[in-house]
Amino acid sequence: MPKQRARAAYMISAVAEKYGVHPQTLRMYEREGLLKPSRSEGNTRLYTDEDLNRLEVILELTRELGVNLAGVEIILNMREKMAAMQTQIEQFVASLNVEFSRNLRSVEPEPGTMLMRVANPEPATSGPSRPARRK
Repeated sequence: MPKQRARAAYMISAVAEKYGVHPQTLRMYEREGLLKPSRSEGNTRLYTDEDLNRLEVILELTRELGVNLAGVEIILNMREKMAAMQTQIEQFVASLNVEFSRNLRSVEPEPGTMLMRVANPEPATSGPSRPARRK
């Protein structure tokens, strides 16, 4: 059985120091459902790089934009839904491309229905032709 690659994980004290927040603030973000750190066997919170990216967004929203925690929750949920929708769109476009290429290969044009370039037998005139005037 192949070994799973170890993911970096940071303890709450290291994260609090790195981002200049109190550990209680990180615990509050967890209680509010904004962060979901994993736990070690000893029940120690372990923050992954994904958790840190999410924390950076939370801190930017609260510190720089003045968004309250309820607003942060809404924004984070909307970001997750948008990411999921983007993935669905990309999968849909990929399946359309596959289906289009299958159909393109299976369709043979009927003789006489293909477009062909034809040279213009007369040189173009400069401007519209006018009908002859009656006298």
